[in-house]
This record gives sequence, structure tokens and C-alpha cells, in this order.
Amino acid sequence: MTDNTAARPAGRRRDAVARPAERRRDTEPGGRVTLQDVADRAGVSLSTASRVVSEGPRRVGSQLISRVNQAVAELGYSANLQARAVATGQSNMVGVVVHDIADPYFSSIAAGLIDVAYPQRLLVCLSSTAAAEAGEREYVALMHSQRARAVILVGSRTEGQAALAGLRAEIAAFTGAGGRAACIGQDLLGIDTIQPENAAGAEALGRALVVQGHRRFAVLAGPPGVLTARDRLTGFLGGLAAWSVGVDPRLIVHGAFTRDGGYEAMSTILAMSGPRPDCVFAVNDVMAVGALARLRAEGIAVPGDIGLAGFDDISTLRDVYPPLTTVRLPLAAMGEMAARLVLADTSPERPRVLPVPGEVVLRESTNRRPPSR
Repeated sequence: MTDNTAARPAGRRRDAVARPAERRRDTEPGGRVTLQDVADRAGVSLSTASRVVSEGPRRVGSQLISRVNQAVAELGYSANLQARAVATGQSNMVGVVVHDIADPYFSSIAAGLIDVAYPQRLLVCLSSTAAAEAGEREYVALMHSQRARAVILVGSRTEGQAALAGLRAEIAAFTGAGGRAACIGQDLLGIDTIQPENAAGAEALGRALVVQGHRRFAVLAGPPGVLTARDRLTGFLGGLAAWSVGVDPRLIVHGAFTRDGGYEAMSTILAMSGPRPDCVFAVNDVMAVGALARLRAEGIAVPGDIGLAGFDDISTLRDVYPPLTTVRLPLAAMGEMAARLVLADTSPERPRVLPVPGEVVLRESTNRRPPSR
């Protein structure tokens, strides 16, 4: 018998659609689905599939977008971000380094950063280092090697000029390779900066506490050499001096920027001889919470015996009793501002410095009585 069946070409028709089980995924080791697989399934070019998956600036028709997205879902495709970083020179990573992730000051700022980065499908890589400029320098170098899109440094500068110069050099190398950088703190790095007005906020608080009737003050002054602590101490003393009120230098006690640091510094003040202060200012709220715990352990009433104030207005103050007088900084908004600076499409010719004022918030932890004549 003669076979009259017409011979079919060996190649597959362009509009043929392969089933997931029939598709050979051998274009990458381990059977990884590639973008070419997605393009073949959707019946589009590789460049079109790439524009859809990466949400690039060039517009693609809605029907093609739907076909590509359906192919992505059917094949279980996930982008090879490492390969994309090599090809484009940048990854979708944003590096964020803070000084203490356990401190609500830093976690609130980080939350604001993430709120901006997440809708843009960016990966926030968060790290915590207490080593200030030395640890930050190592982190920026790591982000440089990972081709991160941007780096944001959150925290105070210190008085160490050599470490500061090393950090500036590492940032310059990162930005020179196309990365963007910003910081939240002092304007000392030559990059976009969100700058809390620490001295002005503390000065306003000092004035307000004198108006309430306080006259004998102590200060839990934070770590020596940290510029945020120094600025807040200087501002606070300036606010008191405006009312001709001074502070005994013995009652300015340095300690860690932590709850335990506040507890220990308060213990030092209580152990001193002579009249006790009628109000204590802690240069951040976390230290103030530790001081409050120490006063309670001693049976000292707040504010009946000693008033207490802090700085930052961290979220955990909602559960502190009595409610703490403080200087409010818009922490989450500061994180959002920093993220928008580094993720903007255009880069400014000169670094921008955005000052953030603090707002004095008087609560029940300080006495509210008029000053004596």
C-alpha cells in the first residue's frame, strides 16, 4: 500500500503552544525556566517579555502584557536577579544600615523606608551595626559588590575624623559606580541628607520645662562623642540659659543610647549627695524609659517627686505611664523622605539637605505648674 499522508515539517509551527509538561526546560542548569521560555509560551519576542516582566519604561499593549503574565504564571517563572544585575549594572536591592534595630527610633524609620520601596518591587536589605562609621563603611562596600541600587545610612555621626573620611571614600566609590546614597543624621557625608533639628528641638524643650516651673535639672546625656547626643545636650542647656537656669556639671551623666544606659545613668544621679533634681532630661526616649524604671524601683514618684522628659516620641511611649514629655520627630516620614531621594529618576547636581524640625509635646511626666515669680 502507498502512504498518501503528506509529510509534515519537522519544525514546530510558530503559533503552536507547548504544554508545561511537554516543554523541555534545559536552557539553564537544574531545569530553571528562562525568560525565553516565557516569550515562547506567550508568542512574543524576548525583548517584549523582558519589558513586561521588568516593568520597564517602554509601553507594551495590554493584550501582550496579559499573555506574558499568563505565561509567567503557567511556567512558574522567576527572574534571575543576579543575571539582571550583571547585565544592567544594578540590582533591585536597597541597602539600609541602622545603629540599633532594637531601638524603635530606627525601626520606625526603617518602616517608612520599606513603605516606599515595596510598591516599586525593591528588596530592602536591612543591617544593624553599633560600630558607627567603621561598620557603615563595610556595609557600603558590601552593597557596592552586590550592585545595590541605593544605600541609606540611618544614625548619628561621631567625632572620629579618620573613620568619617573612610566612610566618605567608600560612599564616593559606590556613587561613582552608579549607586545612590542618602543619610538620616548630620550633613557630613556629602550626600543627600535628612537632618533632624536636634539642637533646636532640645532648646525648645528646655524653655518649656522652665515655664512649667522646673529649676533643678539633670541630663542623661548619651554616649560621649556621638553628635546627636552632643547637639541635644547643647540645645537643652541653651534653652535653660535663656531663662538664666543652669545645670550642675555633676548632673550631666553620659551613658549608652539604650534602656539599660538610661537606668544606669539615673542610678548614678540618685547616688549623688545633695539636693535631687526636680526634672531629668534624657537625650532619647529609650534612655528615658530606663530612667523611669529606675525611679519606680526607688519609689520615686513621676512627676510628683521628679519630672522626666525624653526626645524622639517613639511609638512604644503609648504604653508608658505616666505619658512621657518629649520632642516629636516624624520618624516614619523621615524614612519615606530618604527613600524618595535615592529612588527618584533624576540625580541632583548637588546633595540636598532637608531639615526636619522637632515638636515639643508636654505630657504628664513633667509638672504643669506656673513658674514662681
